[in-house]
Amino acid sequence: MANGSALEIRNVSKRFDLGKGRSVTAVEGITFNVEQNSIVVLLGPSGCGKSTILRMMAGLETPSAGEIVIGGRTVDGPARDRGMVFQAYTSFDWLSVRKNVEFGMKINGVPAAKRRAQAEHFIKLVGLEKFADVYPSQLSGGMRQRVAIARTLANDPEVLLMDEPFGALDAETRWLMQELMVNVAEQTNTTMVIVTHDLEEAIFLADKIVFLSSHPGRVKEEIRPAFKAGKRIDDKEVVIKLDGYSDLEGHLMHLMREEGRGLE
Repeated sequence: MANGSALEIRNVSKRFDLGKGRSVTAVEGITFNVEQNSIVVLLGPSGCGKSTILRMMAGLETPSAGEIVIGGRTVDGPARDRGMVFQAYTSFDWLSVRKNVEFGMKINGVPAAKRRAQAEHFIKLVGLEKFADVYPSQLSGGMRQRVAIARTLANDPEVLLMDEPFGALDAETRWLMQELMVNVAEQTNTTMVIVTHDLEEAIFLADKIVFLSSHPGRVKEEIRPAFKAGKRIDDKEVVIKLDGYSDLEGHLMHLMREEGRGLE
C-alpha cells in the first residue's frame, strides 16, 4: 500500500480575516503525511477545520503559516496533480456521462481517441458502462457521484481529495459507494484523502485516520486500524464483524465526545 509520502502537511495554520481587525483561526500547527497509495481520512468534531485542510491541499485556500508539499513542490494553487470531489453533485447536466468524464481531458488537450478510451475505462471502473450515454439528470445521486469520481480519476491525479462525498446519500447507497472507493483505490493505486464526520465510514475506508481536535483544529491523534492487519477489505459487513472494530469505534466515539465538550 503506502510507500513514501505523496503529500506532506508541515506545521500548517489557517486564519480567516473577519474584517474590522478581527480574525478566526480555523486550524493551527497541523502536521502529518499522506503516504503514497494510501487512504487517509480526516475525522473530528464539527468545525474542527477538516474541509479547510482539504481545500488547502487542493490549492483553493492558502495557508496562513506552514506549507503543503506534493512531489517536492509547495502547493500554491489548484493543479492537475490533485483532483477534488465535493459533496454537491458537480456533473454538467447538458453533457452525457461519457462527455462529462471526457470534459477535463478535452480542456487539457488530450486527443479524442485517448479521451474516449480513458473515459470508457473509468466509466467501467465505477460501474456505469450501461449509462455512458445517459444524462446526469436521469441518474440517482449515487450514480451522479460515480460520474464525478470517474471524471476526476480520468485526469490522472496523484492525489484524490474528497469532501464528505457521500454525505447526501441514503444509507444503502452510501455503503455501496464506500465499497466502491476501496475497490477503486486497489485497482488504481490512487492516493486518497477523505473528509468525513461518520465514524463507520472512517474506520471502513481508512488506512490511517487523522483525528482533529475541536476548534481551532489540531492533530489530536493519528490512528491506523490495526484490526485490518494492513489489508483493505471491500465488504463492509465483513469489516464491522472483525475483532477490534468495535474497540476502535468506541475509541473514536470517546475522542469525539471529549472534543465535543469543548464546543458546549
